[in-house]
Amino acid sequence: MRFMMLMIPGGYASAAPDAMPSAEAVAAMMKYNEELKKAGVLLALEGLHPPSSGARVSFQGGKPTVVDGPFADVKEVLGGYWMLDVRSREEAIEWARRCPASENDVLEIRRVHEMSEFPEDVQKAAESFSELKG
Repeated sequence: MRFMMLMIPGGYASAAPDAMPSAEAVAAMMKYNEELKKAGVLLALEGLHPPSSGARVSFQGGKPTVVDGPFADVKEVLGGYWMLDVRSREEAIEWARRCPASENDVLEIRRVHEMSEFPEDVQKAAESFSELKG
C-alpha cells in the first residue's frame, strides 16, 4: 500500500520566501530519510518552498483566478512529503512517529488511491493514460 506522509510545518504559512531550515534540522531529517530508504519503504520525497513564493489558482465561476502568496487566512500549509510503500496504515504511522519533526510540526498520513480500487468504468476511462499503467 502506498501512503503519502505530508509535512505541515508550524509557522510555515507566514515564512519568508527564502526561509530555510537549519543545518541541524536538515541533518536529522536526512538521517531519517536514509532509514526509510534502507528499510525499502521510501518511493519519493520532496520539500517545498514557503507559500509566500507560490501561487494559488482557483476556478470560481469557471474562470481561473491567480493569487500570489502569501495567502490570507491559511492556518496549515504543506512543507513537503514522503511517498511510502508499506504493508499497512499502522506501519505508515509508525514511520511518522520516528520523524525528527519539531514540536510545532504535524504529519498527515494519507493512503494513495490505486487504480484497482476504482469501479471498472473509471478504470476504463483512465486506461489510455500511460502513467497509470504499471
